[in-house]
Amino acid sequence: VQLQAFGGGLVQAGDSLRLSCVASGLTFDDYGMGWFRRAPGKEREFVATVTWSGGSTYYADSVKDRFAISRDNAKNTVYLQMNSLKPGDTAVYYCGAQSGTKYGVDYWGKGTQVTVSS
Repeated sequence: VQLQAFGGGLVQAGDSLRLSCVASGLTFDDYGMGWFRRAPGKEREFVATVTWSGGSTYYADSVKDRFAISRDNAKNTVYLQMNSLKPGDTAVYYCGAQSGTKYGVDYWGKGTQVTVSS
């Protein structure tokens, strides 16, 4: 199983970015998909998750109303649209394939760095 996240970069506060994560080696629509992040000096935390069908989503309070998770099962890809970015969003962002709870991950992808300058 491979999950490859990309789309990170250096942006200014208030800007937007869209992250993508492409999965291979698994039946993509058997899994919910989640995004997590690890800020410098902090533990990895949950950001957002989407069910296998894309019909339901759930967000951390810190990103609700600014971030949007979506998926394209035909492309084995999950997205994270990030708007109104803040310096506090600076972190390495990881995608994960989830077969259980919204916070559990069966397979992790390599992360992509997002840096938001003030």
